[in-house]
Amino acid sequence: MRAIVRGARRWLSRVSLPHTLRARLTAGLVVLLAVSCAAVGVAAVVELNGFLTGRLDQQLRAAGVRFPASLEHGAPLPSDHDGDEDGDTRRQAAGTFGARLVGGAVTNAAVVSSGHGAGTVPVSLSARDARKLAALPTDGEGRTTELSSLGDYRVMAVRGRDGDVLVTGLPTESVEAAVHRLELVAAVVFGAALAVAGVAGALWVRWSLRPLSRVAATATRVSELSLSSGEVTLPPRVRESDPRSEVGRVAGAFDAMLGHVEDALTKRHASEERLRSFAADASHELRTPVASIRGHAELALLHPDPVPRKVVRALERIEAEASRMGEVVDDLLLLARLDAGRPLERRPVDLTRLVLDAVTDAQAAGPGHRWTLELSEEPVTVPGDAHRLHQVLANLLANARLHTPVGTTVTISLKTDAPTGDRAGNGTAGGTAVLEVHDDGPGIAADIRPKVFERFTRADRRRTEDGGGGAGAGLGLSIVAAVAEAHGGSVTLAGAPGSTTFTVRLPADGESGSR
Repeated sequence: MRAIVRGARRWLSRVSLPHTLRARLTAGLVVLLAVSCAAVGVAAVVELNGFLTGRLDQQLRAAGVRFPASLEHGAPLPSDHDGDEDGDTRRQAAGTFGARLVGGAVTNAAVVSSGHGAGTVPVSLSARDARKLAALPTDGEGRTTELSSLGDYRVMAVRGRDGDVLVTGLPTESVEAAVHRLELVAAVVFGAALAVAGVAGALWVRWSLRPLSRVAATATRVSELSLSSGEVTLPPRVRESDPRSEVGRVAGAFDAMLGHVEDALTKRHASEERLRSFAADASHELRTPVASIRGHAELALLHPDPVPRKVVRALERIEAEASRMGEVVDDLLLLARLDAGRPLERRPVDLTRLVLDAVTDAQAAGPGHRWTLELSEEPVTVPGDAHRLHQVLANLLANARLHTPVGTTVTISLKTDAPTGDRAGNGTAGGTAVLEVHDDGPGIAADIRPKVFERFTRADRRRTEDGGGGAGAGLGLSIVAAVAEAHGGSVTLAGAPGSTTFTVRLPADGESGSR
């Protein structure tokens, strides 16, 4: 039993079941109906075969052994009609078989060739047929056997008066024909019923699961929405009208869930808008007092009267911190404007020239680093805001300079990826400008990499030998990511100990390379 169960499980594991609920329900309905039809058909065939076989046994008992008894010594059995020597066959059905056995050996065997008044035809039985007849119990009960020269017969054996065995048989051809006809009719009728039931069941299941299909379609549309930020408009609700059904309850729960999600997204968007507005307003308002503090510090340092050294040092620190605070305020204001979706200037920008200028500035600020350039032969032009793109380059180079020790090699490469077969590095319409800043410093810590482009993320001192100098406010790389995204591009980080690469991809201008 366990082996059968294991075999069934293996067979089911190999069978490819339908994937959709509608297909599974339809297939299950058809399978159940097929099993029911098969059970009804088998029961009908078995019952008909038993009934017809019983009628055949009744005919055998009614015929008795007069025909095989008439075969004894070749003498006919006395007839019910005086003077009619063939009376023994007149009451026998066509195809009736008779045989006489003495001592287990067949002495005579014949079959009625046709209807009333016809004669008998001797039958030559094989040794196998003789053994079958000799093995029949002489209890007067009908049994089915196969005779090689005649086919399937229903035979009955009775012991005769002289100690011999008399066998009477009737052909089962009529029974088999009726049973086969019933099988054919059942197969045709049940097959048509299964086909009609399959189509009707598929339509019914499809109609019944329409609300669930709407739930699935709505869920698919929701899954395609970007819910990470910004204002989100969810698709219309399912609106199932019958809450008593299981599908109706699922649709109702799904609608309620979408309502909660929409409320949460609306509140989040409103909170983000308030935060952006606050950051923009605060940054804008802070620019004036910070500039004022810096101006007063500069003015105090320019005073001609002698000032104590400690006061001079304090004024210098006030000026430096005011300058640094001004940069932070400007960065926050820029990020707030980018978050608000304010458009940037769109003009052709020679990215190659920006790279040269930025590297020159970086060499002046970090003479202890080795700065190398890898540029394409032709200038690379992108549409965008030149000032913001220069800020991207300056932030990336400053990040490499401030967070790596003296002697680190920083490599800046610029090329254009052409999507339509131009592999020479020339600008191509629809191509992508690829800017890479690579350094062989200690690398960025693994726990910092996933959030390196988030705001106020600071790398620790492990990238520097002596603590660097000026860790910054943690806004530089977030500005790089925001500006790249505002230009329709992206920035990625590939980091490992001893190797850090920032890659900026920007849509290239079609005029690149033609200048």
